[in-house]
Amino acid sequence: MEINQISAGVLNVGYVEYGPVNGWPVFLCHGFPYDVHAYEGAASLLADAGAHVFVPFQRGYGSTSFLRPDTLRSGEQAALGYDLLALMDALKIEKAIVAGYDWGGRAACIVSALWPERVTALVSGNSYNIQDIANAMEPATPELEASFWYQYYFHSERGRRGLEKDRRAIAYLLWKMWSPTWTFNDEVFETTAAAFDNKDFVDVVIHSYRHRYGLVQGDPAFEAIEKALSQQPAITVPSITIDGDTDGVCKSTAAHAGKFTGPHQHRIFTDAGHNLPQERPELWAQAVLDTRKM
Repeated sequence: MEINQISAGVLNVGYVEYGPVNGWPVFLCHGFPYDVHAYEGAASLLADAGAHVFVPFQRGYGSTSFLRPDTLRSGEQAALGYDLLALMDALKIEKAIVAGYDWGGRAACIVSALWPERVTALVSGNSYNIQDIANAMEPATPELEASFWYQYYFHSERGRRGLEKDRRAIAYLLWKMWSPTWTFNDEVFETTAAAFDNKDFVDVVIHSYRHRYGLVQGDPAFEAIEKALSQQPAITVPSITIDGDTDGVCKSTAAHAGKFTGPHQHRIFTDAGHNLPQERPELWAQAVLDTRKM
């Protein structure tokens, strides 16, 4: 896998490219705690279908680095959306299909909601991924609260130290908990886990899981974007949203349908957990292809 680098916004972004340079553009965005390898299968299938696919490392992962030492290592949702838009600008891609899950789904949803003129269509794992930070302290069901243990752990300095000390063990446990029917081996995990050695990984992850609960301030550079997101904007572009029926952290998100005011389908991947594109690459690629007919 060849990693390319490009300066985009506040980052030097590492990304993998698939398919013909004159193909129809697609951006595939990974989540926490995963990396670009989640899309190897789906991206290859899309490339075979004529897509020009870009798969970036999120801030804090792999070879993506900050251009300046004084930039806040923010993991807030506005930063993720900004990073995706900045990458599209740097690559001179005017309009594309954007797709992702977890953090990557959040980035794709944000660009689709705030800059719909830049988006041909959206594929989003777990549907409407834009956080409602103003209401983040409202409790969920006990079952859902239990699945968020890692988020509450990261709110404490004990959790920060735990992530610094053994990020691989935490990520491995989450993979097992979130995708109980996915049989992956140690080689598959280690291939991705190398991306967590990024020097900014811990800072970005901790900031992300604190900011979404209003526990830390965001980057002032993204204040306007966060203000727009606080309105919980509808997504108007053609969209396919997906849940895995064995997802151990995000339960059914079919109720998010009202946030999608354009053409919209919701799909369930059978025997799939949270890491949808890596567990079901054929179905993920098909969802991207199907958005072109909407």
